[in-house]
Amino acid sequence: MAKEKEKTDLFNYDEDSIKSLDWKEHIRLRPGMYIGKLGDGASPDDGIYVLVKEVMDNCIDEYTMGHGKTVELTIDGKTVTVRDYGRGIPLGKVVDVVSKINTGAKYDSKAFQKSVGLNGVGTKAVNALSNFFKVTAVREGKEKTAEFERGVLIKEHKEAKTGEENGTLVTFIPDEQIFKNYKYHSEFLENQIWNYCFLNAGLKIVFNGKSFVSKNGLLDLLQRKTNEDEIRYPIIHLKGNDMEIALSHTNDYGEDIYSFVNGQHTTQGGTHHQAFREMYVKTIREFYKKDYDASDIRTGIVAAVSVRVVEPVFESQTKTKLGSVNVDTKGPSMRQFFSDFLSKELDNYLHKNPATAEALKKRIEQSERERKDMAGIKKLANERAKKANLHNKKLRDCRVHLNDESPSKGKELFVEKQNATTIFITEGDSASGSITKSRNVETQAVFSLRGKPLNCFGLTKKVVYENEEFNLLQHALNIEEGMEGLRFNNIVIATDADVDGMHIRLLLMTFFLQFFPDLVKHNHVYILETPLFRVRNKQETIYCYSEDEKADAVKKLGSKPEITRFKGLGEISPDEFGQFIGDEMKTTLMGLEAGEHIQDLLDFYMGKNTPDRQEFIINNLKVELDAPVESN
Repeated sequence: MAKEKEKTDLFNYDEDSIKSLDWKEHIRLRPGMYIGKLGDGASPDDGIYVLVKEVMDNCIDEYTMGHGKTVELTIDGKTVTVRDYGRGIPLGKVVDVVSKINTGAKYDSKAFQKSVGLNGVGTKAVNALSNFFKVTAVREGKEKTAEFERGVLIKEHKEAKTGEENGTLVTFIPDEQIFKNYKYHSEFLENQIWNYCFLNAGLKIVFNGKSFVSKNGLLDLLQRKTNEDEIRYPIIHLKGNDMEIALSHTNDYGEDIYSFVNGQHTTQGGTHHQAFREMYVKTIREFYKKDYDASDIRTGIVAAVSVRVVEPVFESQTKTKLGSVNVDTKGPSMRQFFSDFLSKELDNYLHKNPATAEALKKRIEQSERERKDMAGIKKLANERAKKANLHNKKLRDCRVHLNDESPSKGKELFVEKQNATTIFITEGDSASGSITKSRNVETQAVFSLRGKPLNCFGLTKKVVYENEEFNLLQHALNIEEGMEGLRFNNIVIATDADVDGMHIRLLLMTFFLQFFPDLVKHNHVYILETPLFRVRNKQETIYCYSEDEKADAVKKLGSKPEITRFKGLGEISPDEFGQFIGDEMKTTLMGLEAGEHIQDLLDFYMGKNTPDRQEFIINNLKVELDAPVESN
């Protein structure tokens, strides 16, 4: 009878089934809807950086409106402090602005005509996801302070006189209940800060005492992202009302386009990104009066595109993809806006700079020759891949993909799933078997390698089509025609932590850097960190990622605990593996530092065995000895 009652209760739909969540409860329950993924700070798009960005965005909006030329950001351990010198929050609304959802000044486009934050959520999310949040507003010699814990107001100070300059001061500590074992990495923050400066020429941001400022906007950005000796012609820099573009070409494959809306880095592109790609091709065809293939025109392009839009519509709260069709409620379409700008400004530039026009033409025609050389083999390879896709044993696909069209209902939740989409590239059947059994079939796919892939350094892109494994991987990722069709947000290389595993990592990294560098430059490629040891007794199990962690675990558990060393991923049971690829998955981002030359890097590590490399290996060789185990 009890079972029958339980069964009927499951299907009851009455007044008790309906729940209303408080604003902060909803944010804390579904943080991914507001800040994307959580993470521990090891990736630049982890939630702790989004919290900083949400507070900084408000400061930037003030600067854009002509108030306050300096923003100060200080991070001391886990405490974040942001100070701007804008107008300051109106004192009577200090509590409401940071704790009442859908409260803000940006609904009226007259007050904040082209701001990023339009829905009154940003700082509320920061407040709800922080175990401590303090805001102080200063206006005309008066200040007002409020303090919160996890979104709950704990102390509201009375208005007081002050000698401080106008502006807003926010201090917060992200909640460790939400963000487990997190740590801020300054290199990710500095990259974020540079983007703010590039998009707001003249703005000064002081981060932990270090000043950041850009005089030339997107020109500075592209100079930072490229190397002078690798670009085919001097960077073209075009500026107009609500539009700024910088572009050049390299010898790399693919497209490397950084797009921004109202100062927001749209990492997943959107309507402005697509409009630029299309209208750039149209303008180039009209200038040269030749019907060049679109892929030939765009191959090797490196560009930065910034546009100002009135009341922008984004695909999600994280604002990584623009959905606006028009640049203004009554203005031209995005495509028309880019077409008008490029057909005038870029066309004029190329007429005035014939040397640049000739260099661009040569790059396009080089791409054309390479494409035609590959046409035959590409056709055969694609036919083979289509057949393989019908019964592709290498790929265990998932249900949701990054390039899927969002549904009209439940869009926010769907976008959250898209951001979580991951493909694990594994070595051999045993490792892929463990991951396949423990993965989330909604968002996690597995691609299994036969063994060591080909060292493709120094080879042309023909090898992507000639080598069956590389061709199938390219099809699994859907990157043949560029980044727009990418099916997974995260590409995770999952190999054993032994010599063979490290070698496979290097070979795959070479493949991505050689043929698809934009995947690396846009932070899509990661290395999976898996535990080396399991230390346990009857009460507790601790997984350790280093010798030091193992020693600490042994010390903690005492009385000679059981120690297991994992030699390969296949040795970890599926039940255990599920813990390492879940919400708290540990990964290392594969990235490039400013000024690094891809070809030089590959030549050093993957080219001929030079004396320089031999010396590097000798100087960096380490022998790891098992640490002595102390017993209590």
